Amino acid sequence: MAFDPSAPWCVSTQVSLRDETFGAMAYHHGNRRLVFLKSPELVELVRRLAQFDSADLAIDAIVAPDQHSRYVRALSSLATSEIVCGR
Repeated sequence: MAFDPSAPWCVSTQVSLRDETFGAMAYHHGNRRLVFLKSPELVELVRRLAQFDSADLAIDAIVAPDQHSRYVRALSSLATSEIVCGR
């Protein structure tokens, strides 16, 4: 599934998040991928993604406006890794 920031997204039900000093580790139990979330803002964004009607709205609520495109790219990468999925 291609990442569309105007669509609603959430953390996959097959993913476990573990807090770390650098942010968090995300482990996908289905495909066995381990992904490092390297900022507290990204961790918060991923955890709260399902609370918003779109990824764009979640990004706008959580990160600074000048960082919007950076977080769209991060979520797109997480979608490719199946850490986040459309809902």
